[in-house]
Amino acid sequence: MLALLCPGQGSQTPGMLSPWLEIPGIEQLVAELSDASKIDLRLHGTESDADTIRDTAVAQPLIVASSLIALAALDVDTKSIGVTGGHSVGEFAAAAVAGVFSGPSAVSLVALRSQAMARAAAAEPSGMSAVVGGDEDEVLAVINDLGLTPANMNGGGQIVAAGGLPELAALAERAPARSRVIPLAVAGAFHSRFMAGARDEFRAASATWTAQSPTIPLLSNADGAVLDAATSGSEVLARLVNQVASPVRWDLCQETIQQRGVTALVELLPGGVLTGLARRSLKGVPAVALKSPEDLTAARALISDHATNE
Repeated sequence: MLALLCPGQGSQTPGMLSPWLEIPGIEQLVAELSDASKIDLRLHGTESDADTIRDTAVAQPLIVASSLIALAALDVDTKSIGVTGGHSVGEFAAAAVAGVFSGPSAVSLVALRSQAMARAAAAEPSGMSAVVGGDEDEVLAVINDLGLTPANMNGGGQIVAAGGLPELAALAERAPARSRVIPLAVAGAFHSRFMAGARDEFRAASATWTAQSPTIPLLSNADGAVLDAATSGSEVLARLVNQVASPVRWDLCQETIQQRGVTALVELLPGGVLTGLARRSLKGVPAVALKSPEDLTAARALISDHATNE
């Protein structure tokens, strides 16, 4: 069984779309997604520097669009996908893979999300730091003691804390035994109380959005649950809205992947982060991360060998 994964914010790199534009049809898709997001995705995916594409309002639509561009280039039969999921904003790309939204609709929705989150981040200084290693209970105890939020439970010995800058500085000074604290280059404390205003703004903006039931099993960041054809589009959308100010439980998503008997992983552009986590949490499961068109052949071969036959 194949799992198709979509990465989240922080996975983007300057110029990552450039080689994909040489594939027939991709230039037109980029233009279509740019229109939907009201952002020049071609410019940001080919010429903009690291600081520019780090901006939340740019990064989120660019990342989701990149995953959908790679999906189009991969040209995979969706019937071959056993389950799909995405980390944080990547969950919107996964929802598009699952048929909840069209590609343009997903990118347009994410543009609204990113703008709301950027405004919330600007309202009060905050940030995020990854804690790698250490005993999980000890790490969580320190995070909670400092009034921080375990915003990303990523599995494989990685927890991302979110909160105020003084509290994050204290976390670095009080790093739990056998752990490293790594400040992340993000604009705010995503998936925490600092994003409550963004969540409410996004809920209002998306209230009339059209969403369908998934046609492919979709993993939920909230709890690792599988959302399928019995799940209404409105429930999927509600989960996506609440995710803005709630922790991402990628550890539970990976547990679900394992429980469902997934035998291979393909991570869409800009791939690498989720397959890296899988190497520690899903040991022995072969994976391909799409970073350039050169990876398409290996991804197609893996899909062919592990396609779901139903």
